[in-house]
Amino acid sequence: MDAKQRETLLGTLKSRFETNMGRHKDVDWSKVQARLESSPEKLRSLAEMESTGGEPDVVLHDRENGEFIFVDCSAESPVGRRSLCFDRESLDSRKENKPTGCATELAAAMGVEILTEQQYRALQELGTFDTKTSSWVQTPPAIRKLGGALFCDRRYDCVFLYHNGAQSYYAARGFRGALRV
Repeated sequence: MDAKQRETLLGTLKSRFETNMGRHKDVDWSKVQARLESSPEKLRSLAEMESTGGEPDVVLHDRENGEFIFVDCSAESPVGRRSLCFDRESLDSRKENKPTGCATELAAAMGVEILTEQQYRALQELGTFDTKTSSWVQTPPAIRKLGGALFCDRRYDCVFLYHNGAQSYYAARGFRGALRV
C-alpha cells in the first residue's frame, strides 16, 4: 500500500469513526490511528475489508491489551464476500455448480476472523444489520464434523442463528470479519 492509498484509507476510517460515535463511546481516534500506523499488515486487512464492501469500524476497545476491534458494519453482508461455501472441505465436496471460493479461506487471506455468534449478536446491539442478507459465523467443530455450518441474520427485529450444510452457498449470504489492531 503506497502513502496515498494509506492516507485515503485512514481518511475513510476516520470519517466513518466520527460519523458513528455510538459504536465506540470513549474511544479516541488518535489512539486508533497511532495503532494503525504502526501496523501496516492491519491496514492491508482493513483495505481488504473496505474494498469488499465491509465498511469496517471500531466496535470495541480491549483496555487490557489496548487493542481496538474493527468489524464489518455494512448494512448488509459485504457484497464482495457473498456466494461462498463455508470452508475448503465443503467447497471440495461440491460436485457441480461450485462457487468461486469459501468463507474461511477468504477470511484468512484477508487477515481477519469470521465473527463468532457472540460477536455477531454484539454488533446487532449497535445497529440493524443483515435484514436482507445473512452472514456465516464461526461454527463449533462438532457441528462442522457432521457437515453443518452456522449463519445469522436479522428478521422481524430479532437476531436468528441458523444451520445449513456447509457446502451451501447463496447470493445473499456472505461473512463479516473482525480485526484486532
